[in-house]
Amino acid sequence: MLNTPEGKSSAGHHHNKKTSVSTSVPENISLDKWADSGFQWAGEVNPQGFKRLSIILTAEREQAAVQLDIDLYRRNNVLHIAFTLTGEVWLTCQRCLQPVVTDLSDDYDIALLENDSQASLLDEEQDYLMLDEVITESAPEQLLPFKKLLEDEILLKVPMAPKHDDCEMSIDQFGDIPEEEETENPFAALQSLKGKLD
Repeated sequence: MLNTPEGKSSAGHHHNKKTSVSTSVPENISLDKWADSGFQWAGEVNPQGFKRLSIILTAEREQAAVQLDIDLYRRNNVLHIAFTLTGEVWLTCQRCLQPVVTDLSDDYDIALLENDSQASLLDEEQDYLMLDEVITESAPEQLLPFKKLLEDEILLKVPMAPKHDDCEMSIDQFGDIPEEEETENPFAALQSLKGKLD
């Protein structure tokens, strides 16, 4: 399901990768262990398993599991974490307060740079992160906080104010009149004060 990035090593390289299938997304991926041999994981992920995401999910609809495929690999001596999400979540429409669905399906490929000089090895449109900024916890081994990284990407994809495309009109009519009054009154009050102070 993952798009094979150009220049990625051939299928012969894949046979010695670890592939695991499970319902629990890896919290961390050990780079000491998998950076050279590669790591693959596929499974279903429960959206409510993410703390920050679960806060904005609606309780009115059951959340279906999201399919996730992960591939950690090296290309041109640069480490990449690629993952594909397939699925959707239910949020609350900020206009009518009813459930609204948001599609999370997307392909991601992020280069994990060990130093600034590696940036010159990447295409201009390639997303990248500096490993020393991502790996903040000091541990005996280098652990990529994959679950946190994944949640960051999901939250970037989710709209800040989710709303249905077709429920703008009815709610807009409620908001227009009070807004005009609010914008006029404070300035009028300030203007009269200013006159008195002068």
